[in-house]
Amino acid sequence: MKTPVRVKPSALAGTVLVAVAGLFVMTGSALAQQIDLGGIGQMSGSTVGTIIQMFGLITVLSVAPGLLIMVTSFTRFIIAFSILRAGIGLQSTPANLILISLSLFMTFYVMAPTFDRAWNEGVQPLMDNRIEQAEAMGKIADPFRTFMLENVRDKDFDLFADLARERGQTVSREEVDLRILVPAFMISEIRRGFEIGFLIVLPFLVIDLIVATITMAMGMMMLPPTVVSLPFKLLFFVLIDGWNLLVGSLVRSFS
Repeated sequence: MKTPVRVKPSALAGTVLVAVAGLFVMTGSALAQQIDLGGIGQMSGSTVGTIIQMFGLITVLSVAPGLLIMVTSFTRFIIAFSILRAGIGLQSTPANLILISLSLFMTFYVMAPTFDRAWNEGVQPLMDNRIEQAEAMGKIADPFRTFMLENVRDKDFDLFADLARERGQTVSREEVDLRILVPAFMISEIRRGFEIGFLIVLPFLVIDLIVATITMAMGMMMLPPTVVSLPFKLLFFVLIDGWNLLVGSLVRSFS
C-alpha cells in the first residue's frame, strides 16, 4: 500500500494560491464534471476534458492574486507603507516592488496560522483523496472566514448585513456569506490603514511646519520647505527605528 505524498505546509506560496482561490472558484476538474458535454468531457484522457481542466486552472491562477488582497492582511500593510513613503516625501523610494514584497511577506507571517489550518483541514485531505472537492472548498474557506470575522468592524459588517436583509436574505454572523463578509472586511482594512497612516504622517507634518516656519523667517522664500525637511524626516525616522516600530505595530494590530 503506497503512503500518500504529503507536502509541508511551510510551502506558503503554493498554499496561498490554492487556499485563497478555493474560497470562490472551483477547480478545473470540478468544472469539467458539472458541464454537460454529452459524455465527451467525461472521457478519460479526452482532449475536451483536458482543455476544460487547463482553462479552470488558468482561471484560478489569474484570480488568486486578487483574492489574496481581499481576504488577508495585505491591504492594511500596503496602505500603511504607501502612506509612510508619501509622508516622508519620497516619490519612488522604497520602490513599489519593495513595498509590495514586504507587504506580501508580512501577510504570510500574519496569516501563517490561517494558511496552515486551511492546508491541514482542506488541501491536504483533498490531495490524499480523503474528502471530496465540495467539502474541501468549505474547509479551506472556514479559516479565512474566521480571520475576517475577528478583524472586521461591527459597523461595516452591519452595513452589508442590512443591505442583504433588504434583499430578503437571511444573515447569520456564524455562517455569513462571503459575499457579505469580504467587502465588509476590505472596508475595515482600508479604514484601519488610513488610521495608522494618520499616526504615521503626523510627526512628519510637524517637521514640515517647523522647517517651513524657519525658512520663512529667514526670508528663503524660493527654497521649497520640503527639500529642507526631507533629510530631517529621514533622520528622525531612522533614529526612532521606524521600520521596527511600524512593522511591529501593524502585526500586533491583528486579532
